Amino acid sequence: MTSNPLLAPYACDPARSRGRRHAQAPAPTRTEYQRDRDRIVHSTAFRRLVYKTQVFLNHEGDLFRTRLTHSLEVAQLGRSIARSLRINEDLVEAISLAHDLGHTPFGHAGQDALHGCMAEHGGFEHNLQSLRVVDLLEDRYPAFDGLNLTFETREGILKHCSQAHARALEAQEPGGVGQRFLLRQQPSLEAQLCNLADEIAYNAHDIDDGVRSGLLTLAQLRDVPLFDRYRSAAQAEYPALREPRAQRRLLNEAIRRMLSDQVYDVIDATQRALHDARPADADAVRAAPALVGFSAPMRAQSQELKRFLFRNLYRHPQVMDMTGRARQVVRDLFAAYVADPGAMKPSFAASAQAAEGADARARVVADFIAGMTDRYAAREHARLTGRQLLA
Repeated sequence: MTSNPLLAPYACDPARSRGRRHAQAPAPTRTEYQRDRDRIVHSTAFRRLVYKTQVFLNHEGDLFRTRLTHSLEVAQLGRSIARSLRINEDLVEAISLAHDLGHTPFGHAGQDALHGCMAEHGGFEHNLQSLRVVDLLEDRYPAFDGLNLTFETREGILKHCSQAHARALEAQEPGGVGQRFLLRQQPSLEAQLCNLADEIAYNAHDIDDGVRSGLLTLAQLRDVPLFDRYRSAAQAEYPALREPRAQRRLLNEAIRRMLSDQVYDVIDATQRALHDARPADADAVRAAPALVGFSAPMRAQSQELKRFLFRNLYRHPQVMDMTGRARQVVRDLFAAYVADPGAMKPSFAASAQAAEGADARARVVADFIAGMTDRYAAREHARLTGRQLLA
């Protein structure tokens, strides 16, 4: 049973955490997961998220989502659902706020480019990089590297992991966060929920940003059943939303209804799955199949929305042109820093000099680039190459 009567027995209880890699005395006024959340919010990597891209690059507009606003939206959705499921809200919030800390500048374009650059040096996975940030790269404490987060928060941050990297993690930390990928087990309910809240958030805000940018239209979105039924219902209830000048209100109302319906669907579907599986505790959750999810109809409609966004937004010629230039920026930066590590900030230059072997030196370069904001990467590229690819 949980020591917190407000939590379900299968929730992660901070009083029963698997602990931190470096032992620390408990905080007098905060649980272990509250402490994790606070460390994340005060980290340098978290502040950088405000200038890291979702879909539209940072210089393309002030109101488009960034990694920071996306993370906040994931946390809001996650906490709302967690409360109804009686699982740990603070852990959900900590994972949500940290899940993109390792993301490169320029969104998935930057990640793909850096992965290509690192292909001969172990590759690059942004989830694994997020773990590197909280385990190693943050330098806020005198006694250890990283933020020294709990096992449960670190488990949730590592959403995906290749078998090769999981084996490496297991060798470094037996029974740690890499083990579940080798055993093909699930993470905690809190981590499962963050994965789904991430999907719900970016589908909704990519519709919003896509229409705001002019690359998507409400007319196009009539072909997406998941969105169009909420648009239709909103106009039926509020006929004034049919007016051209009310299109922004219409979009906001349709997205609001879509988000609410998806939240309620996840709660209902997950409660049914928990009723059927009857996990006794958090470890039983890890041994069970995935328990947090949509109903089958909502899952199908969500997948259809994702396909629409892929075809009409992520592969739009204007987006492709900008992301193509962003990939080139990352490739050029990587080549420049590998050729001359001294061009990096002094701390990274020193780490590269001390690194043993080409793989270790390349990893230092990847760490430096992954930590960049969009605008810093663009400035560095212009400084090193004399070219302005992003303006």
